[in-house]
Amino acid sequence: MKTKFPMKDIAFQAGVSLATVDRALHGRGAVRAVTVARVQAAISELERHYSESAVSGRRFAIDVVMEAPSRFSKAVRTAFEAEMPALRPAAFSARFHVAERMTQDDLTGLLRAIRKRGSHGVILKSPARGQVTDLAVMLMEAGIPVLTYVTDLPRPARLAYVGLDNGAAGGSAAWLIGQIIQSAPCRTVLTLSSSSFEGEGAREAGFRAAYQAHFPNLPIAVVSEGHGVDRSTYDLVSGALERHADIGAVYSIGGGNRAILQAFSDHRRDCRAFAAHDLDRANTELLAARRLSFVIHHDLRHDARTACQLFLRHHGMLPGDFEAVASRIAIATPFDVGS
Repeated sequence: MKTKFPMKDIAFQAGVSLATVDRALHGRGAVRAVTVARVQAAISELERHYSESAVSGRRFAIDVVMEAPSRFSKAVRTAFEAEMPALRPAAFSARFHVAERMTQDDLTGLLRAIRKRGSHGVILKSPARGQVTDLAVMLMEAGIPVLTYVTDLPRPARLAYVGLDNGAAGGSAAWLIGQIIQSAPCRTVLTLSSSSFEGEGAREAGFRAAYQAHFPNLPIAVVSEGHGVDRSTYDLVSGALERHADIGAVYSIGGGNRAILQAFSDHRRDCRAFAAHDLDRANTELLAARRLSFVIHHDLRHDARTACQLFLRHHGMLPGDFEAVASRIAIATPFDVGS
């Protein structure tokens, strides 16, 4: 058992003798399991004290890179700005680089600039396309940890994933929509902002798996590449409504919900069940007006706190055995937000 702390400090913390610590650390002679556990606990406690001392007064500048609808990126920014001041004694600041659409050149140029300038960490929400994965690997190799947010990249390209379990979210949407419409079956349209977002693909896969297992008679239609933008989302959903006379439910994976509802209204079609993601202002208003059936959401401030803690662990400011707690999904109904 290796440790950076003097044996006298460990002995004092554990309340045992120096000889006992020596035997426990180096396996010399018989030491009771309970005594070994006390020594290990003492080392863990010293590591926590050391981390708290080391982090005091440190400043960390991170970069948040997001391709997402503005309603979502604004909610994420609000969550980070609310959470970072509470992460004392460390001081965090964030540079936000957000856009509803980023070209390949814009995104790769931005990641190269961050690598050249330096950063204590990058939070990345981006499609897994082109050189993005390679550039994320380059950031990691340069000592800049990358966290993927909401949508993921392969393991070598990131330190960890932060966000909700997308597959479970899709399964939850399928279960609840199926319960609502199974007495009078209809087709559910799944709307993705883009198939290149791995997280959205995982939500679709989770939905399909749950439907196949529990509601195999309920059909599905999928539209994609609206990028959460109202005009393009409206056109895609309008086309689906023209092709399928039996569409009567929506699982909105990628946003643009006002546009989706407008398409149903313009085509004089009823929407019996509508599942959306994220309690941003627009969705909260639609839910309160009972135009959405339910919203799948999770605590964005929890995400912000988790991301900063993972960066601290990477930089040796938290114990190496620190583990982030995954975000838990929650279901909001109109009764959660008033009317």
